[in-house]
Amino acid sequence: MRALLLAAGFGKRLRPITNTIPKCLVPIHGVPLLEIWLAKIFHSGIARVVVNLHYLPDPVKKIIETSPWRAQIDLFDEPVLLGTGGTVIAARKLLGGGPLLVVHADNLSSINLRAFYAEHINRPKNCVMTMALFYTNTPQCCGIVELDQQNRVILMHEKIEEPPGKLANAAIYILDSEGLDQMEAMEGHGVDISTQIIPKFLGRIYGYQITGYHRDIGSPSSLSKAHQEMTHSKIIELMAPN
Repeated sequence: MRALLLAAGFGKRLRPITNTIPKCLVPIHGVPLLEIWLAKIFHSGIARVVVNLHYLPDPVKKIIETSPWRAQIDLFDEPVLLGTGGTVIAARKLLGGGPLLVVHADNLSSINLRAFYAEHINRPKNCVMTMALFYTNTPQCCGIVELDQQNRVILMHEKIEEPPGKLANAAIYILDSEGLDQMEAMEGHGVDISTQIIPKFLGRIYGYQITGYHRDIGSPSSLSKAHQEMTHSKIIELMAPN
């Protein structure tokens, strides 16, 4: 499996922190989110990663240049943001065939990527995509899913005032070749996975529930909670081989 780390966003909800630091480099107990994800990905056995760039790209490039996995990382500059779906298709062209792991780099997660991939391999036959899920205490701020008896995502409610539950989209996905082909057929400027791709894939998305820690570091309050809930040693544990 190959991987795409979505790291190009402006991080508007994290301002003023992201006025000078790209969202993917916001540190948790001194460790940038991007470094945490690179360690998790490569320690899980994934061979190559694409990191997309747009907002404040130079600090990201400097981090990559000093990474022990530099030779296995491809940087993809987006002068104009393609939307998450457009970036997935561009990454696929860089990485070639096979399943693709897609991760929003502004998440802090204990997800076991080997277990996630194993579940994807054993997903229901009609599913072209596997979505990681987690329970949230702020469902109004997330995409809340409804599952059928086979754990297929049949409905998703994106940031509504009264969501029907607390099981949320963790913004970590695996897509197989069929799913990527179908995404490519929809390709256009600004195509978004959450609002445009997922609605078309409903009933064909397998849900995998993260059993440990997961938090979207999308706001100053969420960042503060991550610092309260985690320690430096726990962050290092997240980055260890599994």
